Amino acid sequence: MFALLLLFCICLLVGYLLNLYTYWERQGVPHETPIPLLGNFKGIGSKYHVRDINQRLYRRFKGKAPFAGVYMFVRRAALVIDLNLIKNIMVKDFANFHDRGGLSNVEDDPLTGHLVSLEGEQWRAMRTKLTPVFTSARMKYMFPTVVKVGENFARTVGEMLEEGSGTQILEIRDLCARFTTDVIGNCAFGIECNSLKDPNSEFRLKGKEIFSRPRNGPLLHLFAITNDKLASKFHMKILPDDITEFFMSLVRQTVEYRVKNEVKCNDFMDLLIEMRAKDEELARASKGIDLSHGLTLEQMGAQAFVFFFAGFETSSITMTFALYELARHQEVQDRLRKEILESLRENKGELTYEAINNMEYLDRVVAETLRFYPPLATVVRVTKNDYQIPNTRYVIKKDIMTIIPIHAIHHDPQYYAEPERFNPDRFTPEECLKRHPSAYLPFGDGPRNCIGLRFGKMQVKVGLVSLLSHYRFEFCPLTEQPLQFNNHHMMVAPKNGVYLKVTPV
Repeated sequence: MFALLLLFCICLLVGYLLNLYTYWERQGVPHETPIPLLGNFKGIGSKYHVRDINQRLYRRFKGKAPFAGVYMFVRRAALVIDLNLIKNIMVKDFANFHDRGGLSNVEDDPLTGHLVSLEGEQWRAMRTKLTPVFTSARMKYMFPTVVKVGENFARTVGEMLEEGSGTQILEIRDLCARFTTDVIGNCAFGIECNSLKDPNSEFRLKGKEIFSRPRNGPLLHLFAITNDKLASKFHMKILPDDITEFFMSLVRQTVEYRVKNEVKCNDFMDLLIEMRAKDEELARASKGIDLSHGLTLEQMGAQAFVFFFAGFETSSITMTFALYELARHQEVQDRLRKEILESLRENKGELTYEAINNMEYLDRVVAETLRFYPPLATVVRVTKNDYQIPNTRYVIKKDIMTIIPIHAIHHDPQYYAEPERFNPDRFTPEECLKRHPSAYLPFGDGPRNCIGLRFGKMQVKVGLVSLLSHYRFEFCPLTEQPLQFNNHHMMVAPKNGVYLKVTPV
């Protein structure tokens, strides 16, 4: 009996996989032959980053159809190639593509119930409530705090150079991460993290461990976030328990202190406190997030966590890559420094919110860095209902994941001449008008674009101005050429750090 039952189960599994992995063939959609259980993602996390796999598929199928059929382990997905279709998915027909499909297992992993992974009305309500934190007016209010951390950033680098008699080879990525950690700590939590002064501060170490000590290996992690419903059934978690406890404890202590002492800081945490549930038991009894009852402490912790998680790493990586390219292209660095110093002279040495937004070449350098090295190589949307692609015979069925290969698009010679060359002048107003609006997507697009894009760009620009107004960056014998990327990292990140020669100007 046992042998017959086993044979029956094997036959069921084979039948299921055969039906799954012939889906795109039956639909007449261009596709690559999948490998059972791995789909088209063989080598992910070891030999390849998701960026590499999507770029290979994008190049193979471009021009053959608006999208290519892909299998992400045991899930069907559509790799979208046509820019008009991307615009439809992210903007015009957003109502049918508003969910990301990421893992949100709040019962087992409470910090996953954040804005990025919320769906439907819960996402819409939370997005509406959090949007006021990221308006231009609020950015202007937070700007002096960011500048103060930027001054400390420049001072820290100066102290390191003094130890090396004026010229020193520094590992830039860790320095940038310490800067953005201190910015987020101040602006989101009202906490002086002192990561720049103490690289082993608890806040910095926990931030580093989110990426350096994942709960699961890269294969299992990607499986969980691309097969969220199945992962939830298996009670899979994304974050290590001690990291969850650290952030929950931090939020709990901050909330209790501010409420008890009636402290108002006009920051992200204040907004969460305003949204806090008066009756925690009633709020917990609700299914998911119900803002009519308010947020539970766990839900507040999840929103605070994603502010930190998304804010410090993406910005620090962008700053790192910008400094690497400026060191490689000294003429670009000189031109940018000239603009920065002229602006500071005009403002009597003061870095103002208006001044930094008027630095046109700085904006181009940041934009080109985000093109060349988009922190997220891919964004994902999930179809709510069957979607007929306009003017074609193709239909993307309900619950199919649509993959927007940002890195591949940013490196497509059809949209960017010599795409492997770093050239900030691609982003003059005249050049931008020539391109399809969906050819540049570092922050996504449409109603579900990155809510923190203003804040992210602001802290990157302040960090770069703080450094470039005082120091020159150059390649040295320890500088990796070309850079190797970390295939285990969910973002596009350097594998071995970035070492540059730093000299006072």
